Amino acid sequence: MVDAALISSSSSTKNAEGKHDPEMHQTRKGHQWYFGMKIHVGADVNSGTAHTVTVTSTNKADIGERPALLREEDDVIRLHQRHI
Repeated sequence: MVDAALISSSSSTKNAEGKHDPEMHQTRKGHQWYFGMKIHVGADVNSGTAHTVTVTSTNKADIGERPALLREEDDVIRLHQRHI
């Protein structure tokens, strides 16, 4: 099973050099805007236990993370419906 969720951050967050984290971007979900990153989780279909977690910027397509979240032994793939 593969799913993704937004990790929102304050848009005024800056690092020690006074710059925004280059991996954080702005995105819209519905009518709401967010600034942050996305967490992608690969989980076992039967137990629901997470086996793989990756983090990307919000401007990366969710489908691009799918290969990193699948294991060789996975014979059933379920994507959260908003990804289809």
